[in-house]
Amino acid sequence: MFILSLDIREQYEISLLQLILMQVNSDKILKRVLFAASLIILLIAAAMVFSLFKGSLPSISKFGWGFLFSPEWDPTQGREHYGALLFIVGTLLTSVVALIIALPLAFFTSLFVAEYFRGTKIATVVSTLVDLLAGIPSIIYGLWGFYMLRPLIVTLGLSPQGFGVLTSALVLAIMVVPYATSLSNNTIMMVPNELKEAAYSLGATRLEVIRNVILPSARSGMTASYILAFGRAIGETLAVTMLIGNENIIPKGLFSTGNTMASVIANQFGEASGLQLSSLIEIGLLLFVMTTLINAAGKYIIKKIA
Repeated sequence: MFILSLDIREQYEISLLQLILMQVNSDKILKRVLFAASLIILLIAAAMVFSLFKGSLPSISKFGWGFLFSPEWDPTQGREHYGALLFIVGTLLTSVVALIIALPLAFFTSLFVAEYFRGTKIATVVSTLVDLLAGIPSIIYGLWGFYMLRPLIVTLGLSPQGFGVLTSALVLAIMVVPYATSLSNNTIMMVPNELKEAAYSLGATRLEVIRNVILPSARSGMTASYILAFGRAIGETLAVTMLIGNENIIPKGLFSTGNTMASVIANQFGEASGLQLSSLIEIGLLLFVMTTLINAAGKYIIKKIA
């Protein structure tokens, strides 16, 4: 009987040891898989930067830093000269105007869905429509802007042909609202109910709760959503290409035509060669750097706010 109990104990200890070893091996395998996945992402990013930089070398060696500040884009053979300033201005102008239009819509929609009418049918319907807008391809937005918004601009007498910065910015604003709204909804819903109930118990109104409890608690996530929307607007291609007018000039106002960094690449990359192709690749590299800097600045701002 005593010997039998020893055998059972030994078998139990052996099984427990095997279980611990299996757990250790599983942890090692999981760590290796996670490390490999992270390494692949880093390699992809490094490969993108390397390929863009390699393709940009002829343009960089030819124009240097002057490429950033030159407003001239002349592909004429024998007097080729390229500069990115007019595309940088067009990109920032359309994106900033779109963000100015989108921020109030996203802010009030997120408060409507996540606070004022939270859990109601109308909030569910609005939230579903917002998610639906996020899933619509950009070409559909471009077609809508071309056939609906552009004629309206012409009818109002704001622009002769309806193309321009404002037209593309309005479509961009509609496109980025779902990104800002969805993340803001989640952030507002994560505010603890105990904080809001404590404020109500002290006699605070709904507006005071929003201003003094919800917004301070959710501002970090809401700021992140707006930065994400800005990055989305900067990189948009098809809708802007269809509506901005695609003229290689610096826009003189909201109703002026122009070009963006993404749209000039989409329009000219297929037929470009030599120095022009290298200049377009350098514009792509600049767009990559701008997006990276915006994301880095956003993370820094979020960290400071938090």
